[in-house]
Amino acid sequence: MEKTLLAHSVYFSLKDSSEGMMQQFFAAGQKYLTGHSGVLFYAAGVLAADCERPLNDRDFDVVLHVVFQDKAAHDAYQKAERHLKFTEETKGNWKKVRVFDSYVNQ
Repeated sequence: MEKTLLAHSVYFSLKDSSEGMMQQFFAAGQKYLTGHSGVLFYAAGVLAADCERPLNDRDFDVVLHVVFQDKAAHDAYQKAERHLKFTEETKGNWKKVRVFDSYVNQ
């Protein structure tokens, strides 16, 4: 049986989605969300504006994808000081946040 990983995807609609504010968001993510124990993959990005299929959910500006080796690593990350610092530093610009956690096979 393949190992089960936990994929954590967080979609943010921002109050200010200007280029400068998005760059600040990405810089905070790079500073606070990378390098945690048990993280196998980290990426941040923006809405793919050129993908306009009828089923595409376009209600976000930026997204974070983090894949953990297991749920225990995810749970530790949620309480980690650096993760909490990211939240504190960026939450003033959040209009809406949606979190999608799923188990995935490698």
